Amino acid sequence: MLTLGIETSCDETACAVIKNSNTVLASCVSSSIHMHRKFGGIVPEIASRFHLEYITLVVEDALKKADLNLSDIDLIAATYAPGLVGSLLVGLSFAKAISLAINKPFLGVNHIHAHMFAPFIQEKKFQFPFIGLTVSGGHTSLALVKDFDNIKIIGNTRDDAAGEAYDKVAKLLELPYPGGPQIDKLASSISLSPFQLKCAKLENSFDFSFSGIKTDVLYTWNKLKIKNKKAKTQIAHAFQKQVVEILVTKSIAACKKHNINCLSVGGGVACNSFLRKQLQAAGKQANIQVLFPNIHLCLDNAAMIGVLGYHLFKKGKRSKYSLSASAST
Repeated sequence: MLTLGIETSCDETACAVIKNSNTVLASCVSSSIHMHRKFGGIVPEIASRFHLEYITLVVEDALKKADLNLSDIDLIAATYAPGLVGSLLVGLSFAKAISLAINKPFLGVNHIHAHMFAPFIQEKKFQFPFIGLTVSGGHTSLALVKDFDNIKIIGNTRDDAAGEAYDKVAKLLELPYPGGPQIDKLASSISLSPFQLKCAKLENSFDFSFSGIKTDVLYTWNKLKIKNKKAKTQIAHAFQKQVVEILVTKSIAACKKHNINCLSVGGGVACNSFLRKQLQAAGKQANIQVLFPNIHLCLDNAAMIGVLGYHLFKKGKRSKYSLSASAST
């Protein structure tokens, strides 16, 4: 069975062709990040316009790399939520049009759920139950995953997502956008910082809050008399240490509470080297298997959409053409 996955939730226009359960025949991504860089963040109108201009090319490229024609496709799966509505509508409408044109079934996929399954694509097998951690620029959540269609969110961000906090702190420190890789690079260059930043712990909850530590960085930075690279590096280290500590602590605690020995991590922040190192170490100590996707599967991509779409389809799920895009989960 051949599934065509389409993902346009934010600034990446992506298409992938999946064979059966999780064999990726082609995965193509075109990003508009270069167009947003000068604004220091994503501009929704620019993102949606980019999708309109490139989606046909990306889909054609994916089919070409898979050496297939559109008529060979058996299922079209596309992201319908969450994300920028204007961006989502482009991919969703395109997927519906293809489905109607070739008379093949169409299925809408939640891309936050899809991120949780991304690590299993390279593992070539799925295991249930597991705790899923999605950590990206727009979302930070923990979920109890018992099946492809049985996903219960047990923790969410109450304000800024982790990736959003990274970008905002980078902007405060006058670092280029996107800020996540910049903060990670600086923070990883030293092992100790004199700064002590605070991140809300939200005791007895699996929810997250990163707006407070962002404000702490702002006040700390503004008080400094000398704002050089050394100071930026030390603040970046203190910031990253606290954010990662919260992510690790809550993720491992969720596994222990639900007596689950597998943690699957997805989303753009899953690229972060310090998060990977600390979660793997904590998982090993707690006898919990921690799975990360390959770097190219951490960011928004259509392979994860196609894979989850396939499994939902096999469980009898279908979507009507009336399915609308949604900014929230």
